[in-house]
Amino acid sequence: MRPAVDASRRLALAALAAALVAGCGPKVPRLSPLAGDAVVLAFGDSLTFGTGARREQGYPAVLARLIGRKVVASGVPGETSAEGLARLPGVLDEVRPQLLVLCHGGNDFLQHLDEAAAAANVRAMIALARERGIAVVLLATPKPGFGASRVPFYADLGRELGIPVEADVLADVLSSGRLKSDLVHPNAEGYAKIAEAVADLLRSARAL
Repeated sequence: MRPAVDASRRLALAALAAALVAGCGPKVPRLSPLAGDAVVLAFGDSLTFGTGARREQGYPAVLARLIGRKVVASGVPGETSAEGLARLPGVLDEVRPQLLVLCHGGNDFLQHLDEAAAAANVRAMIALARERGIAVVLLATPKPGFGASRVPFYADLGRELGIPVEADVLADVLSSGRLKSDLVHPNAEGYAKIAEAVADLLRSARAL
């Protein structure tokens, strides 16, 4: 009977080790719960505007339905991160959101602008929101090309500043022909995937 006991013990130890490894995975920084009447601002470029789908199919509109909160979409097609940085203060003061979902940098990459400058602009946008007591979630934009390559500075900013980052969904969507309306924009199904990922991130961060 001893071999069976040893085998059971090994299985139990393996299960315990797996649980400990899972528990040591990356933790999502916590956010304050969103009030039922909270306003969420989705800010960015054409990915936030919803180019490639009808307005009600863009990720901000789908996100509003998923989380049961008002989501204001403020996306400007073609906008670079420097232009977004200049525009953001006025939008924050007008909308007065509890949460900012920030998705910027894609046009910098398309135009081959300096990546370090894009990171600095995104950091400055985060600071503008936090100065006003607004929580921030980052939606990372990949570089276009064969597939879509992830840009490390979003995750780096998330770790440094303690903010939740959805680092994968846009790269996954823009790498799938089935989920795109053109080379750099999702279709309605792709935007729905983005909204679902942001909603999941907000749940992981205890905002919902």
